[in-house]
Amino acid sequence: MKKLFVPIVAAGLVSLAACNTSPREQTADNIEANAEAVADNLEEAADNAGTDAAEDALENKADAVRDTGQNQAEDMRTNDADTNLSNGL
Repeated sequence: MKKLFVPIVAAGLVSLAACNTSPREQTADNIEANAEAVADNLEEAADNAGTDAAEDALENKADAVRDTGQNQAEDMRTNDADTNLSNGL
């Protein structure tokens, strides 16, 4: 059940984000939703880790993925796509 929850929530967020927003805002929301889904999966893996060190490493990776997703989404929202070549748009 947990494995289905994350994609369903991500799909719900994407569909809500599509209401009356610009393509750039939709892309930023998708970036955040995808990063959140990946981070959630990493946290689930951390819960099942065999050692404390492995659990800590996976939780740190989840935090890093969330931060990267938020930074990329913010970058998408605030920068001109013509000058922001790192986002691929």
